[in-house]
Amino acid sequence: MEQKKNYSVSLAFLTMLFFMWGFITCLNDILIPHFKAIFVLTYFQSMLIQFAFFGAYFVGSFIYFIISSVSGDPINKIGYKNGILLGLLIAACGTFLFFPAAQMQSFGFFLAALFILALGFTLLQITANPYVILLGNPETGSHRLNLAGAINSFGTTIAPIIGGVLILNNTVAGNDINSVKVPYLVLTGIFLLLIIVFKIVVLPKFTNEQNIEKGVGALKFPQLTLGILAIFFYVGAEVTVGSFMTSFVGLKEIKGISAGAATIYVSLYWGSLMIGRFTGSVSVFNFSALTKKIVTAVIPVAVFFFILIMFKIKAGDNEVIDFKSMMIYLPFIAVSVIAFFIGQEKPARTLFLFSGICILLLILSLITTGELSLWSLISLGLYNSIMWPSIFALAIAGLGKHTSQGSSLLVMAILGGALIPPLQGILADSIGVHLSFVVPIFCYIYLAFYAWKVSSILKSQGINYEAAAGSGH
Repeated sequence: MEQKKNYSVSLAFLTMLFFMWGFITCLNDILIPHFKAIFVLTYFQSMLIQFAFFGAYFVGSFIYFIISSVSGDPINKIGYKNGILLGLLIAACGTFLFFPAAQMQSFGFFLAALFILALGFTLLQITANPYVILLGNPETGSHRLNLAGAINSFGTTIAPIIGGVLILNNTVAGNDINSVKVPYLVLTGIFLLLIIVFKIVVLPKFTNEQNIEKGVGALKFPQLTLGILAIFFYVGAEVTVGSFMTSFVGLKEIKGISAGAATIYVSLYWGSLMIGRFTGSVSVFNFSALTKKIVTAVIPVAVFFFILIMFKIKAGDNEVIDFKSMMIYLPFIAVSVIAFFIGQEKPARTLFLFSGICILLLILSLITTGELSLWSLISLGLYNSIMWPSIFALAIAGLGKHTSQGSSLLVMAILGGALIPPLQGILADSIGVHLSFVVPIFCYIYLAFYAWKVSSILKSQGINYEAAAGSGH
């Protein structure tokens, strides 16, 4: 009984990490227009902010993989707790470097700081994602990742509001580089405080010191090798839809509104992930069967209205938002709740079902116009919400001492977010933005294939993952 209590406390502390990297990642969206104006950058140059940040995920994960191949998995040697502490320290160094970068007024220095910050996040991702799964029965690990992901999405939802006030509004004519100093110094202090907290708190130990192996043992598992591609295509699909949402909403046959007015729909797309992740995390709590069904039905609607309230606060009196027209989204949410019930808390089944629904929604968005096409695309966020935790949990199932190495390979696959959007961009230049959304369809087709294939792979290894997960315990 005491062990369960400790796991709950440990999970609560780990969700802080998910919130932090979600919050800071979304602050990049504030830095892009801010730095573009200050340093007089082109759009391509301003996008180097995202290139430096997300490029660090690939570089950091690749370095981790090489180290684990040559000298054995580092996390298996030092333990998950020490891995978290090191990741927090690197992230703190990155945020602190914003101060001298602002003093020197150097865009290149800022890019270096962002790169170092993301290296810290890379190690936190490699460590925290499998650790969340290990904190309890692995069969319900995807549900715990859903909860952590929901907290992460909460960070991404409030970051633009807070960042806009602290960085954009707290400037002289919007061009004061010093406005980033205090916010990022505060973040540095938070990271240092978290280091102290995680140093003191007692966390369960999951290490494999007795048998540290070199080489690429993780790649022997087909659930992982296929899962790497699944993460690649999932992140690619999720990011490319969000990247083209503003242009899509601006099309005459959709809404025909300005980019500024379209941002609320982009926010709602990303906010939809929070709706889906909170819904998918219900099984973490020890509810009765009836209570679980009620909460699963109520949570997404409640979170949706919470997001609308956040939009209202952000808009204030300066922006008119037609909230009544957004009520058309409620039937889409209702469909997602039904899909959650059909998925029966089984990761592979849910992933297959949700991938299929995403394909249908994209086809519907391609062949229609106006509100139906718009909300079909936005609702993809509801189904993207469970894909990362589902894929991650399925991909590392049964890896044992190769779990951390496998985790580094999965984090490396975030590269899909950097490569798929340009591919859709090439197609958009040729056939238009609307029809270019055929690209993510192929991504979801692979995800449906992976969901179908991984079940048989795990069963062949004696891992009855889905049967155990279905119990919800």
